[in-house]
Amino acid sequence: MPATKIAITVEKDIVKQIDRLVREGKYRSRSKAIQDALKGRLMDWRRKRLFEEVSKLDPKEEQDIAEESLHMEDEEWEKY
Repeated sequence: MPATKIAITVEKDIVKQIDRLVREGKYRSRSKAIQDALKGRLMDWRRKRLFEEVSKLDPKEEQDIAEESLHMEDEEWEKY
């Protein structure tokens, strides 16, 4: 995937931690370490959003819909 260069400001303590990870060979560069951290955070936000949406569902209603679908005849399904 194409990459875009950006400039960010990071606290010195965080940079030290990133540099340690690079020295230890966990990442090949600061950029890769930061990119990995951002990807992880974005995944966390997506999971949280999905959890929030799922928690709005009524399990009984969802079960009833699923069971109703199982009993439908093939001709009752919409043709696409």
